[in-house]
Amino acid sequence: MSFTYQGNQLFAEDCAIADLAKQYGTPLFVYSKAAIIENWQQFAAHWPAPHKLCYAVKANSNIAVLNVLARLGAGFDIVSGGELARVLAAGGKAKDVVFSGVGKSREEIAYALEQGIGCFNVESAAELERIQAVAAEQGCVAPISLRVNPDVDAQTHPYIATGLKANKFGIAMSDAREVFRRGAQLPNLDMRGVDCHIGSQILSAQPFMDASERMFALIRDLRAEGIQITHLDMGGGFGIPYQHEAKLDVSGYLQSLQERAKEMGDLTLMLEPGRSIVGNTGVMVTKVEYYKPGSEKNFLLVDAGMNDLLRPSLYNAYHDIVAVQRHEGLDEPLVDVVGPVCETGDFFGHARHLAAEEGDLLAVMNAGAYGFTMASNYNTRPRAAEVMVHGASATLIREREPLESLWQGEHLLGEDA
Repeated sequence: MSFTYQGNQLFAEDCAIADLAKQYGTPLFVYSKAAIIENWQQFAAHWPAPHKLCYAVKANSNIAVLNVLARLGAGFDIVSGGELARVLAAGGKAKDVVFSGVGKSREEIAYALEQGIGCFNVESAAELERIQAVAAEQGCVAPISLRVNPDVDAQTHPYIATGLKANKFGIAMSDAREVFRRGAQLPNLDMRGVDCHIGSQILSAQPFMDASERMFALIRDLRAEGIQITHLDMGGGFGIPYQHEAKLDVSGYLQSLQERAKEMGDLTLMLEPGRSIVGNTGVMVTKVEYYKPGSEKNFLLVDAGMNDLLRPSLYNAYHDIVAVQRHEGLDEPLVDVVGPVCETGDFFGHARHLAAEEGDLLAVMNAGAYGFTMASNYNTRPRAAEVMVHGASATLIREREPLESLWQGEHLLGEDA
């Protein structure tokens, strides 16, 4: 593990987290390069060519993280033109990128085509027509995969379930064949793939396998009509243990999927892992500002807020919270760990046993995915710094935002306005 105690001090690889906080301040995100590499290899070791892995950029989009993965041969799954620009800035190649997302603008589509995008994951019939129009204007052929909604219940939080009929994502399975037929008639589209993504934070292989069976059946039907589908993208959604749950059997799922694909013949598989690559590779370090006892609850008020790490407030998500320096022999009262933002929903954990005093440091664990990427400047709070450690060395990979940068681009009214 990359985050362990040496004596009573929490370390990230061989760097004392207390030293990092002293040097870079708090709140602070700390990532382990070794953990990112290890997590990537748990997929790559069971995923031989021609099958492809495309890291889901939305999980953690820092260009240093993307660069580590690009060097490992990763492809990338993006959901905006901005994420494509990040990938390119980090050394990734557009030909290794799949462009997902339900609301692609004409400008984003044009930009992606100009860069030589690997594939569009199309999520509606209207989007298909828009890509045809933009590709015709550019005089090129756009590579297309249709995201089909297999109506499989991933049994996850409703905000991150994406494969049901009621969700905004994808094309209904009942409509998919007709949309494929329409796409096959359009001269500037290459209808080469199908994809699906049933949700996030899934810890069982069974929902994935259920979805794959429906997707394989669709491919057989399309091929029978002469539409030569050559790749199946099963998306991402692989969960991590936030509360010491059993881990997903990644290798077992990957091997089962490949065995089914062999029966189909001439089919490249693609996956889009995100959280499972970076989730457990990062922590958010925060400083205790006050201990506030109450008649019904006790509070530890820390300097990080929901603007820094939104998951607990948004999803009621659980993150372990540990002391950066353990105090042996002290009582561990039951406390709520809360931030300074003016919202009752500004919390990181309820009813936790923690021994901490003013000035102590806490680490919110498993904060490498959907941490900084979901951060905001709510309450005019600068976003945190980010550091990546490798062995005993640490690199600042994002500077803390200076306060005055938060109103750059804003303008006062003139005297006579």
